[in-house]
Amino acid sequence: MLNEVLAALCPADRSIAATVTARLDSLTKPVGSLGRLESLAVTLATQTGEAFPSVSPPGVLVFAADHGVVAEGVSAFPQDVTAQMVANFVTGGAGINVFARQIDARLEVIDVGVAAELGGEGVVDEKVRLGTANMAEADAMSRAEAVAALEAGMRAAERAIDAGCRCLIVGEMGIANTTASSALLAAFTDVPVASLIGRGAGIAESRLAHKQAVIERALMARAPDRDDPLDVLAKLGGLEIAAMAGAYLGGAARRVPLLVDGFIATVAALAACRLSPAARDYLIFAHLSHEPGHVHALAALDAQPLLDLGLCLGEGTGAALAFPLLESATRMLAEMATFDSAGITAGNVGNVDSVG
Repeated sequence: MLNEVLAALCPADRSIAATVTARLDSLTKPVGSLGRLESLAVTLATQTGEAFPSVSPPGVLVFAADHGVVAEGVSAFPQDVTAQMVANFVTGGAGINVFARQIDARLEVIDVGVAAELGGEGVVDEKVRLGTANMAEADAMSRAEAVAALEAGMRAAERAIDAGCRCLIVGEMGIANTTASSALLAAFTDVPVASLIGRGAGIAESRLAHKQAVIERALMARAPDRDDPLDVLAKLGGLEIAAMAGAYLGGAARRVPLLVDGFIATVAALAACRLSPAARDYLIFAHLSHEPGHVHALAALDAQPLLDLGLCLGEGTGAALAFPLLESATRMLAEMATFDSAGITAGNVGNVDSVG
C-alpha cells in the first residue's frame, strides 16, 4: 500500500491559482485587504483543484501509541496515562473532543501501539505492537513495523475521506512522544538536541538535561540514515508518529487539505515530506506550539503557522481551533459579492484601506 500511495501522490495544481486570485481581486474589498486569508483561499484551491474549494466536514484522526523510552524517565506521566487518555477520547471528555464537536468534525481514535489491550467500542484496532522499544537501548521498531504503522495511517485517511471529509486534522496521544519527536527532528536536521527539547507534558526544568542526554545517546547508538526516512522512523520514531505521517501521505494522494497541529504533528509531517516531497503542497500549518522544537520543525518545512496561542496540548487541538479560518477562506471566495454583482465601481475603492 505504501508504494501505491507514494506513486499516486502528485504536486498540487498551481494552474488554478491565477483564476482564484482574479476572483479574489474582484470581490468587494480593496485588493489584498484580507491578507493571509486570501493566500489561504488560493492554497486550498490548488490543493483540491477546485476554484471554489470546500473543507467541510473536517475529519479528525487521533493516533495513540506508547514509547519504550519512557523507561528512561523522560516524561512527567507514567505510561498508563496513554490508555487512560484513549478512554477519555472515547467518552468525549478530552480537549480534542470539545473542539471537534465545535467544528462538527468526524473523529476517529486509532490504536497503533498502546502498550495495553484496549477493549470495548470506540477505538479502531490497528495495533502494530505493544509500544516501541526503548530507543536508547534498541531500534524503536523494525522497518516492517514502521511500514505497517504508515499504512495504518493511510487506511485511516482513506476511511475519513470515503466518509465525506474534505479536510483532515491529525492528532496523537503517546506518553514520551515529544522525546521521540525531538530525536526524529535532530536526525532529519542539523539542529542540536539542546535547541529542540522542551518540557513535553510537564517535566521539571531540572530533568531537561537528562532528556537531552537520553536523546543524544539514542542518536549515537542507533546511527539513523538521514537519507532513508524509513530507517529514521524505525530507529527513533513512534508508532503513532509513523501513522500520522501515513495519514498525511494518504490524504495528499487524495488531494485533501491537511491541517497540521503542533510539534509532534509537524515532525510527522516532515517525515511524510521526506518520503514524498510532493506531500508538502497539501499541508497547512495551524499554530506555533510552545514546545521549543516546533519552530525548527516549521523551518525545516518552510512553514508559517496561522495562529500563535502558546498551545502545547497536542491531540490535534490547535488544528481544530484553526479550522474555522479555512472555512472562512472558502466562504469568502464563494459567498462574497463581486464589484460587478454589487453594482460598485471598483475604481472608487481601489486605493483605500477598507470599504465601509
